[in-house]
Amino acid sequence: MTDTSAKPAPVAANGYVLPRTAPPIAVSGLILSMALIAVGGGLIFAYIPIRLGSLGFSPSSAGWILTSMAAGGFVGCLGTGPMVKRVGHARAYMTLAAILILSHLTLALTVDPMLWMGARAGYGLAATGLFIISQSWLNDACPNEWRGRVMAIFYMAYVLCIGLGGFLITFVDIESGVAPQLAIFFVTLAILPVGLTNLKAPLPPEYVTVSFRGVWRISPVGLAGLLAVGGLSMLVQGFAPIYANAIGYSKDEIGLMLFLMQFGMIAVQMPLGALSDRMDRRKVLIMACVLVLIFAGITSQVGGEIGLWVMIALFGVWAGATETIYAVANAHANDRAEPQYYVALSMTMLFAWSLSGFVLPGAASFLTDIYGAQAFMYVAMVIALVYGLFVAYRMTRREGVPVEAQEAYEPRAAQAAYAPELYAPVTEEDVDQEIPR
Repeated sequence: MTDTSAKPAPVAANGYVLPRTAPPIAVSGLILSMALIAVGGGLIFAYIPIRLGSLGFSPSSAGWILTSMAAGGFVGCLGTGPMVKRVGHARAYMTLAAILILSHLTLALTVDPMLWMGARAGYGLAATGLFIISQSWLNDACPNEWRGRVMAIFYMAYVLCIGLGGFLITFVDIESGVAPQLAIFFVTLAILPVGLTNLKAPLPPEYVTVSFRGVWRISPVGLAGLLAVGGLSMLVQGFAPIYANAIGYSKDEIGLMLFLMQFGMIAVQMPLGALSDRMDRRKVLIMACVLVLIFAGITSQVGGEIGLWVMIALFGVWAGATETIYAVANAHANDRAEPQYYVALSMTMLFAWSLSGFVLPGAASFLTDIYGAQAFMYVAMVIALVYGLFVAYRMTRREGVPVEAQEAYEPRAAQAAYAPELYAPVTEEDVDQEIPR
């Protein structure tokens, strides 16, 4: 017998069916799925430089493979919205998971660096797209009262599981194809919670826009921050295991380093993020840039002469400062934007993040052939110095947002895309309210 007592979902004036409050089990299923994908991804981050090193390839080979992954991520940022518009969130999610499996399978079947570059480009495309889809899906499903807590759990679970995946390399025979096979296993498991979920998929997007000029008018510091931090994050998270392998650390030590780096990241980002709620956020951005300069500079000078735990601490603080730049620059931009511009703002910031994540690792990979595995540290120092000086200059040109007018800080991960609200329906009136160019 059909139950006719349930009330229909509320409908907005433009015909968009407003989402019901999602059951916690359905929301947790999506978070679990992305956490499992992150475990496999973290394992491969550790596996590639160690495996290539054991075969006698130079550190720059792993750097170019990392750059190809970033290039795939750039394509994923551009292509995920149209894909979701065409087939919807659930089908796009399954399609991208299949691309992940094919990427890991290629790593298991061959050790050709050129084929690995193509495989990692596919991984970058798929992983970025999956993160964008899951984030917009969660945003749609969660009510305002607990959306912030859910997104914080989502980000932290994703980041910590990347570290957990890196730690799993300690239990893997590096000379076999077990690592990519395990990554395939985790992606396959990740499909199950989404395939069985009763979480209602949002409506596909109708309109998104990228406007560098408009976002620059709103927040030069925010836009420049994303142009800097996409590359900064890829440098420290991607090149750290490459460097550690090049200077002689064992796979067990590299796995431990990747795992503990994530905790250092949280330990730095959370207090600095909270501090940014109590003062001009630009001052916190300068502090974070100084931390990157100091710790990247120290790491570039000490080489393999220090112990593992000191190396972990250096990379952990460096990664945490990078994550702080990402989260605080986003918050600063949102503080200055009107609500009707949020979707276009986040889409433009996402584009800036992905562009930086592609270009700057490429530059570091090129320099690795000349200056060695520590070249990425010099690139990171230059980026932090230039951005820090730019923020200081902007403080002389424009007053800060009053503390009472700032939005509450939310932790975000520079290792993953902060997506526009792909579920948001856009009417003709919204299009008229696009960011001024």
